Amino acid sequence: MECLRSLPCLLPRAMRLPRRTLCALALDLTSVARPVAACGRAANLVGRSRAAQLCGPGRLRVAGEVHRLRTSDVSQATLASVAPVFTVTKFDKQGNVTSFEKKKTELYQELGLQARDLRFQHVMSITVRNNRIIMRMEYLKAVITPECLLILDYRNLNLEQWLFRELPSQLSGEGQLVTYPLPFEFRAIEALLQYWINTLQGKLSILQPLILETLDALVDPKHSSVDRSKLHILLQNGKSLSELETDIKIFKESILEILDEEELLEELCLSKWSDPQVFEKSSAGIDHAEEMELLLENYYRLADDLSNAARELRVLIDDSQSIIFINLDSHRNVMMRLNLQLTMGTFSLSLFGLMGVAFGMNLESSLEEDHRIFWLITGIMFMGSGLIWRRLLSFLGRQLEAPLPPMV
Repeated sequence: MECLRSLPCLLPRAMRLPRRTLCALALDLTSVARPVAACGRAANLVGRSRAAQLCGPGRLRVAGEVHRLRTSDVSQATLASVAPVFTVTKFDKQGNVTSFEKKKTELYQELGLQARDLRFQHVMSITVRNNRIIMRMEYLKAVITPECLLILDYRNLNLEQWLFRELPSQLSGEGQLVTYPLPFEFRAIEALLQYWINTLQGKLSILQPLILETLDALVDPKHSSVDRSKLHILLQNGKSLSELETDIKIFKESILEILDEEELLEELCLSKWSDPQVFEKSSAGIDHAEEMELLLENYYRLADDLSNAARELRVLIDDSQSIIFINLDSHRNVMMRLNLQLTMGTFSLSLFGLMGVAFGMNLESSLEEDHRIFWLITGIMFMGSGLIWRRLLSFLGRQLEAPLPPMV
């Protein structure tokens, strides 16, 4: 019995190992599913009290790991439940249309994308991720693959007519697209760019007649005064034109950014890297990157034409505003000159009116007895006031005359 009692002290010395190491070895020899038995065996080797201290934290650690796993599973389930749901409209190469709803997490996992790739904002951009083209055109959100086109969340955007009547025929080759002989992604990109250019053109065609009509009414010389309601309409149309110019500028910058990078042009050719036959054709003579560059340059030129038309309208508005300001300044100058003339007349009349004030005082003189003195003094007052006013007006005219140009 004494030998057994001294065994916990002699065993570490004999094996030249500390007690903690021996206890850990004893725990490793046992199964994880039976921690109580492991603690008992370790207690028989190195003492019950020491083994109990070592086995207790190990059991707590295992329980903590299980608790963390359960917490992470619950958090993932919670995030998946609150993930946004996209209304997806799918168009294949033959123009067939299918609509379905799918969560954001499931969608980007199926497409091989990341969550930030489907974080659409009201900006214009064209990016390539994992052989997928992601196009953002403000409210229009699309993902292009070599086999299909996905339009996300089209509802409440007045896109039904274009989506279900025009786009399927364009993708199947029945529409007016110049990229029909090329792979599917060319037709999809051209259809989306064509829609956006037509949208910008429609906004400009609505604003242009309204602005021209308002400017004609404001600059018309028959109207001596400026209509404030017309100015308000011009202000609103000017704001809409500024927004349109911003949209066109962003569209041009997005396309120009791709045109400046040859690698981006190569990445936009999805079928070139996924279909061996297309890759062989591209290597044989049909350069798809060059075709993509020509396509983007064509729509960049169309956007540039829209930008020039919007700039011309802006110049007309600025010129008309200058004319309106000149007319307003002219009217203001006329009113100021009239006010100055009346002030001079009042000053002249007040100056010679002092004679009447003098005779109106209760002072006696021999002049009151002659009736002709009244008419004489009155005539002198009016004649003197008129002469002074005339002199002041001539002085004002000389001061307001435009100076002659210097002799060369």
